[in-house]
Amino acid sequence: MHDWVTDETPRVVRASREIAASAERIFALIADPSLQPTWDGNDNLAEAAPGQRIRAVGDVFTTELTVGTVRENHVVEFEEGRLVAWRPSEPGEPQPGHLWGWELEPLTEARTRVTHTYDWTHLNPDDTMRITRARTTTTHRLEASLDNLARAAEQAQT
Repeated sequence: MHDWVTDETPRVVRASREIAASAERIFALIADPSLQPTWDGNDNLAEAAPGQRIRAVGDVFTTELTVGTVRENHVVEFEEGRLVAWRPSEPGEPQPGHLWGWELEPLTEARTRVTHTYDWTHLNPDDTMRITRARTTTTHRLEASLDNLARAAEQAQT
């Protein structure tokens, strides 16, 4: 299947799924940047140093991308166990305007609906490199992260 990208490409992309794990367990995987490369479905994250656990709006964590560059990720939304979102930027540079987010809705003690969002509505339209890359971030890519996250969370509980 080929994802055709046009000017009508949505600038907010979401994917959701139920995961057979507690919200607490899933959130622990998301809120610890050192674990994110193990389940990233975009094949974008190479590594992140341990000890950067996200705890509040205003936190900043760094990740190294697979292409060898570093990103500072500025946490802009946070509710322990339920919600986290960040805006990446190059170190010391303004945030270009895209956002990665995660929402967790506990369904039972051992089942959680997780929604992953990529929002690029605030990217500068003249930044053609970032716009081109943003357009390739489809629901399919977000679903890959959710599937990997589900495997990691479900295996950790067995």
